[in-house]
Order: sequence, then structure tokens, then C-alpha cells
Amino acid sequence: MLNRTELRSGPVSVVDYRCTAGPAEKPFTEVHRGYSVAYVRKGSFGYRTRGQTFDLVAGAVLIGNAGDEFVCTHDHHVCGDECLAFHLVPEAVESIGPRAGVWRSGGLPPLAELMVIGELAQAAAEGRSDVGLDELGWLFPARFVQIMSGRKQPQPQARARDRRRAVEAALWLDAHSHEQVDLDAAARQAGLSPFHFLRLFAKVVGVTPHQYLVRSRLRHAARLLADNDRPITDIAFDVGFADLSNFVRTFHRAAGVPPRSFRKAAKGDRKIFQDRLAALS
Repeated sequence: MLNRTELRSGPVSVVDYRCTAGPAEKPFTEVHRGYSVAYVRKGSFGYRTRGQTFDLVAGAVLIGNAGDEFVCTHDHHVCGDECLAFHLVPEAVESIGPRAGVWRSGGLPPLAELMVIGELAQAAAEGRSDVGLDELGWLFPARFVQIMSGRKQPQPQARARDRRRAVEAALWLDAHSHEQVDLDAAARQAGLSPFHFLRLFAKVVGVTPHQYLVRSRLRHAARLLADNDRPITDIAFDVGFADLSNFVRTFHRAAGVPPRSFRKAAKGDRKIFQDRLAALS
């Protein structure tokens, strides 16, 4: 049985696949409806496509080429497997760089350059990273194409007009940080494709759009925590966090103390930060 959970949709959608099939399951032919790269994060399975057979283990990558037939087999284990897959519409493939041959490669062994991004994407999917899952949905396929083509992606030229665009986008993100803004919306505001906007913004500002958005929310939250006694839950929602636990976890990671302790320190409890400083020595 295959369980599919859509984590993020758009030009590049991110899907969590969990398969419980074992050796007793009869394999069957399927067809790739689009382009995809799937990071195997757990287990193993066989993958047959275009007359080739691949044994994929944790850290490996399955490549889906639009229109190709494929068969997955589960002869070697009984524990199931899990993949984090990135599905691209044709326009997204063109934006990254078509290079048709790379999409027919079928499967890749574990490669350090892709495994680190795959694990970061998994952390983002679980809310353990301030890098946006939508951003990693572009970065993983782009890195795959770069590795397979042997050519680096040309870096965007940060001309004066580009720098102005990036700065204006940062100002817009800060002004709208209390809203649920994603990469596609910010890119449309800047008049760029998501992939080129992501690269340009990171080059000029020094962080990705999602990182900047999260840090804007944290900055606004810190100010509110220091200035008034409103409930922490209200502050979390007002600055743009979708749930309290994510806010507390993210704020604690950034400040070194939870929001409640930060508020106490802002009210004059010096011991909180003194203890924090002592722990660093």
C-alpha cells in the first residue's frame, strides 16, 4: 500500500510517500505523469524503467521522466520505504534548465550533495528548519540537474535594477510577514519566476526569502513581547506563525530562551540572560 501526503503544491510540489509493500506484493506497471526527483529517506526498493534496473536504498534518488513507464519492486525487505518527492510542471523544468537527458537517468546512488539537501527538506517538512519547504522544492531538483549536467547554473547578475528588486521584495515581505506568504506569491510581486527570484534574493539579501520572512516575524514578536503583556499565543498568531508550538520552538532556537523567559528578561530579570551567557563560556 502507498500512502501519499501533499506537503506543498505549486509549480514544484512536495509529496511524502510511505509504502508498506513487501516481497509478497505483485509489481505492476505505472506511468510518470510528469517530471520528478524523489529522495529515498528510509528503506529500499527496486525501480525498473527504460530497460534499466536500480536498487534504491536510503539516500538514493529516483528520477521520473514524463511519460515513461516504470515498475517498483520490493524483493529485498519487509520494512517498507519512504520518499520525499519533488514533482515539477514542465514550466518549472524549463526554468531550472531543460537538459532533457538528465531526466532519463532513472536512479542515482546516495550522493552527499543531494543527501544534505534531502535531509534539510525533511527537516523543513517537519517544521525543524527555517528554510522554506517551497524553496527546497526548487533547490533539490536544481542541484540534481547541475550534478547530472556537469555544468553550473549561471549566477544572476546583481545589477542595480536587480538589487532594487530584491530590496523592494524584502520590504514587501517585512510588511506582509503577518500573512501566509509563500515563494510563489513573493516572486509574483517581484515579477520573476520563483526559481530566479529565490536565487536573486539570496544573492542580494544574504538569506532566502523564507528565512527573511521567519526572521521578520521573530523581530516583530520580540518587540511585542518586550512592549506589552498580551498573551503569547495572540502574539504568535498576529506576527504570522500558524501554530503556537512552532513559534515557541523557532523563537527558542533563535533567542536561546523561550518567549516567556524573553519577556521576563525584557521586564528586568537579568538572571535569565546572565545564565545564558554563563553557559556559553
